[in-house]
Amino acid sequence: MKKLIHTLILLWALVPLNMQAQERISLEDGTVLNVFMVEPDSSADGQHPLVILMGGGPGNASISRDTSQWLGSGFAQRGWMVAVPISPNNRSFRGETNNALVAQLIIELQKRDDVAAGKVLLAGVSNGGMSALEIARRNPQNYFGVAAIPAVADAKTHNESLNGFPVYLRIGGADQLGWADQFDATVASLTDAGVQLNADILEGAPHMFRMDWSTLGLWLEEIR
Repeated sequence: MKKLIHTLILLWALVPLNMQAQERISLEDGTVLNVFMVEPDSSADGQHPLVILMGGGPGNASISRDTSQWLGSGFAQRGWMVAVPISPNNRSFRGETNNALVAQLIIELQKRDDVAAGKVLLAGVSNGGMSALEIARRNPQNYFGVAAIPAVADAKTHNESLNGFPVYLRIGGADQLGWADQFDATVASLTDAGVQLNADILEGAPHMFRMDWSTLGLWLEEIR
C-alpha cells in the first residue's frame, strides 16, 4: 500500500490543479458526506456534467484528496464537475448501503445551478472502480458510463443489467496486486453481458498509472 500511495503522489505532481474544495454535504437519510469538489476552469460558465470519482483502497480522506488532484483535475479540464466523496466507514463505496449514498449524493449535487441534470459519469480507481461498476449495475439508465481504472470482474459477476452500457477499462500490465492476470476474465465477463467495452492492458504500468487522456478523452466525447 505504501508503494501505491507513493505512486499516486508522483502522478499527482504531473497534473496541473484546478480549483478544489472540501465540502460537507447532507444527504436525505441524514448521512453527512465529506466531498472533494473540483470545478472546471472559471472561464467555463453554465452547467457542467457531473462525474462521481471514487478513490481506491478504503476511500479515506487522504486517498480521496489525492485522487481529486491527480485524476479529478483531468476531468475538470475537460468541462466536468468532479465530486470525490470520502467513504464514511473506510469501505470505499462498495456494498448496497454505500452504493445508495452515492445515488443520494448525486441528487443533492444536481440541485446546484452549475451542475447539469440528467445522466452522470461514474469513475473510480481500484476499489473505487469496483464501486462504480456496482452502482451502475443497479440503475444503468442513470449514467453515461463507467471509467474503471482499474477494476476486475469474473464469470460470477452479474453484469447482465449493463447490456449496451459503456465501460472504459484499463489495467496495468505490471499491477502489483495481480489484476493483470484477471484482465481476460474481466473482459469476458463484461463482453458476455453485452457491455460496450473499451478495454486495454497497459504494458509495464503499475496498479495506479498516469492516465492516457488521448483515449479516455475520446471515450468521454463518445458517451456524451
